Amino acid sequence: MELTPDELAGVVDVVGPVTREELVQACGELAFKRGADVDSGSFEAGIEAALSTYHLVAVEDHGAAVDASLVVVGPAAFPALVDGAEDLPHILDVPDRDVPEDVAAAAAEQRFREDAAEAVRAGDDERIQALLDVSYDLEAWGPVELATARGHLDEATHAN
Repeated sequence: MELTPDELAGVVDVVGPVTREELVQACGELAFKRGADVDSGSFEAGIEAALSTYHLVAVEDHGAAVDASLVVVGPAAFPALVDGAEDLPHILDVPDRDVPEDVAAAAAEQRFREDAAEAVRAGDDERIQALLDVSYDLEAWGPVELATARGHLDEATHAN
């Protein structure tokens, strides 16, 4: 069973901030409920894809009593509720966690700047365009200012 980035965001939206391991476990529970294959490798690949498109954001320094990064709903997401997801908070043993908006936004901004620099270095026009689109979502989602980074991305599209 594969979940779309918006469906993964929907799981996180229902459960709250989770570690990647907890999100994989949640996906496994949903697959089990549907009688589908439980393939953690597929879930991990889907999570990585959702992170790369900013449907999910990984937050390293979140202040929660857990050593792993937490995953939160990202700026590009339109969380979709998957059948059975409403039961996940009762099935999973995930504590209530709070990731402040400014902390999540800072993590997303840092990732964005790294992704933008890599896309420009690689001359990856498709990725640059995707990041230009995400930059507007990210500014609307959290307290970040990406005009300068957007200008560099825009210049790179005209240079290639």
